[in-house]
Amino acid sequence: MEVRSVVLSPGEPYELRLTGRGARGYVWTWQVTGDTDVVTVTEGPPSATGVPDGVPGVSGVPGAPSTPSAPGVPADPGDPGVALPGAPVERTYVVRARPPGGGRARIRFAQVRPPYPDEAPYDEFVLDVEVTSGTGGAA
Repeated sequence: MEVRSVVLSPGEPYELRLTGRGARGYVWTWQVTGDTDVVTVTEGPPSATGVPDGVPGVSGVPGAPSTPSAPGVPADPGDPGVALPGAPVERTYVVRARPPGGGRARIRFAQVRPPYPDEAPYDEFVLDVEVTSGTGGAA
């Protein structure tokens, strides 16, 4: 489990990218503890990792539209740019410090499979966030 610490000013965003096993049924969940009102967490669109831009049906840039392959034409499994089933999927999360600041929160991300709630997480990531009460920058 990786632990990272950041210092943010009120209104300042912090982008976090986590690679997951979405194609295998895993999803990232998060829980905020501590001063829960000093941060918000939002999820961005997924992107396939390790896949170059311009590959039909896949975008390497979060938020960019994908180009579907022609109907009825299967993807060429020999093409190195084609994302295979079970390929890792990168998720982007934006943590934003909320005004007026002056608090600390811990965000625990856990990669789980919802059909198996008693199963231990496949991976975990902890982000400790300090939100300053005035102006300043990220550390």
